[in-house]
Amino acid sequence: MLAFTAVATAQTDNNATQTTTPATTTQQATTAPAQTATQTNATTAQPATAATATAAADQGDFKKIEQSQIAPAVLKTAVAKYKDYALVEALIAQDGSNYKLVLTKDGKDVAAYYKSTGEFIKEETV
Repeated sequence: MLAFTAVATAQTDNNATQTTTPATTTQQATTAPAQTATQTNATTAQPATAATATAAADQGDFKKIEQSQIAPAVLKTAVAKYKDYALVEALIAQDGSNYKLVLTKDGKDVAAYYKSTGEFIKEETV
């Protein structure tokens, strides 16, 4: 489990890589298997809307990532909303459009969904 904290972010203009440094570091080994799913059916392109973002969040086509890979806008918004929670697992949609953060506090686990811009989509109890 990782401590859920904000990170400082620096970006270089030459290669547009992102480096993050955790404000605090608390790590323990987790035994939960990575949740990776793939979708094989073809779909047609649709304009991005709040409805499609919510639908994508429900589909479960996410891959596990490290806390340092969470977009700074998502991390900033999530830390503000869930400041007393610990991050259990971070996942990103296969297309990079949405994040799913599994968080815990006092034995209660929640899944918070965010657009990559940091906009909150929804919360589910897990």
